[in-house]
Amino acid sequence: MAVVAMWKCDRDGSMFDDKKKADAYDKMLELAEQFTALLESQIPGIDEKAGEAFGLLLANNRELVIQACKGRPGVLEELAQSAKITAISPSKTAATQ
Repeated sequence: MAVVAMWKCDRDGSMFDDKKKADAYDKMLELAEQFTALLESQIPGIDEKAGEAFGLLLANNRELVIQACKGRPGVLEELAQSAKITAISPSKTAATQ
């Protein structure tokens, strides 16, 4: 029987077979958590799930956010379009089932 090393993310229990990927995922979740906390501190009464979703969106696309902050705000339009497609897809799938 073979032994396979696995790494578990403490934040959400995700499992990885590559330590580098597990560390990168954990750092992304930490960044998302900080984005969410910032958003919730600045917009009182924001829905918790919406705040978390936005934090994850920013963290997952941090390279585009960095480019936008460096003077290329147009790159966020690409992110907005892909986010619309992602947001629409699950409802269409649920409606067809």
